[in-house]
Amino acid sequence: MSKQRVLFVCIHNSARSQMAEELLRKLAGDRFEVESAGIEPGKLNPVVVDVLKEIGIDITGKKTQAVMDLLKQSKLYTYVITVCDETSAERCPIFPGVTTRLHWGFTDPSRFEGTREEKVVKTRAVREEIRQKIEGWLR
Repeated sequence: MSKQRVLFVCIHNSARSQMAEELLRKLAGDRFEVESAGIEPGKLNPVVVDVLKEIGIDITGKKTQAVMDLLKQSKLYTYVITVCDETSAERCPIFPGVTTRLHWGFTDPSRFEGTREEKVVKTRAVREEIRQKIEGWLR
């Protein structure tokens, strides 16, 4: 049985889509081939790197990628899941083939203010929201 392909998309591919990709891979990597990309890719959020390390996932040195590059490579996905705000999700291109589009909006960790520790606490909360959403979706 071949794995279903999942693409998580957000604006910069720096936080939410990266966390979703890695959490799905950890929870059900035997069932899904998973990637993430950004509409306007940026740099990986170092706080996200740290909160993923806390749960045994190391993405140190991972690069962000552009959703348009994946589209140009004619990649096909069973699911394209946007994890940004709804207005930004509308900017996600339509992928060819039979694709189910889902939208799961999460708060953007790059917008968190405060001390580094306050940002870590808030980013952990987003990580756990994403984990709960994925676990529910898998059921």
